[in-house]
Amino acid sequence: MKILSFGAGMQSTALALMSCENAVCKKKKKPYPLVPIYDAVIFCDLGLEPPWVKEQMEFTRRSCESAGIFFHVLDTPLYQDFTQNFGERRAISIPWWTLKEDGHKSRMPRNCTLDYKVNAITKYVRWELLGYKKGQWLKAEDVKAHEMHMGFSAEESRRCHENPHKLFVNKFPLVEMGLTRADNYKYILEVWGLDTKASACAFCPFHRNYFFQYIRNNEPKTYQEIVAVDHLLRDKTPKPPMDSDLFISRSRKRIEDLTPTDCNDAECFMYQGRSVWNGF
Repeated sequence: MKILSFGAGMQSTALALMSCENAVCKKKKKPYPLVPIYDAVIFCDLGLEPPWVKEQMEFTRRSCESAGIFFHVLDTPLYQDFTQNFGERRAISIPWWTLKEDGHKSRMPRNCTLDYKVNAITKYVRWELLGYKKGQWLKAEDVKAHEMHMGFSAEESRRCHENPHKLFVNKFPLVEMGLTRADNYKYILEVWGLDTKASACAFCPFHRNYFFQYIRNNEPKTYQEIVAVDHLLRDKTPKPPMDSDLFISRSRKRIEDLTPTDCNDAECFMYQGRSVWNGF
């Protein structure tokens, strides 16, 4: 099987839509030969993403359904699980920025993507699509026999790694095609008419500060939910306890305390002579 791990950002949206083009193409030679007609495009709903993520997901879902490509949404409630568990019991490790009293700075390990995306998709494919029972040994013919396609663009080639699971081999078609984030944005906008931004949890610590300023100014409900997570990090002690304070912002400030100067860090790329914010 060829599975697309769909995050609903620019890159994975581009892959899904290229696959749709291949699916409806009547010619023997497909327009995107390195992009398969996916057996499944799978989106993990983490519970709190910026509003544009759901809009991009729904656009792609409709496009896949029109092209005859199976599209599925998994409920993987990272936001709910973290807010319920943090300070009460061991919670999933999210890469929060840390600061000790002596000024030492570091970052927490990142397990959220593996646990709430990669593992969730793997279980779904194994149990629901391939028909395995829980605890059943993997058949020899399925070991590294299936492909997990990831939406990393050319400038992210350093992120390309092998899949830790025996079921899958990871594939990175955008890297193979040499397509950058700007190339994906251009393709989706000019071919499909959709203006896209990056995808991630709204409280992801890898966001630039500009993201939080943008959400504050444009999505007040989402902003208050992010602030509530930040207050949780401030007011509760993780289990097991740590000797560091935890922050969402890479500036190691509370979201509400970020200044305009702190937020002058938007990540952008050029498109037709203008600077476009990538959404991160």
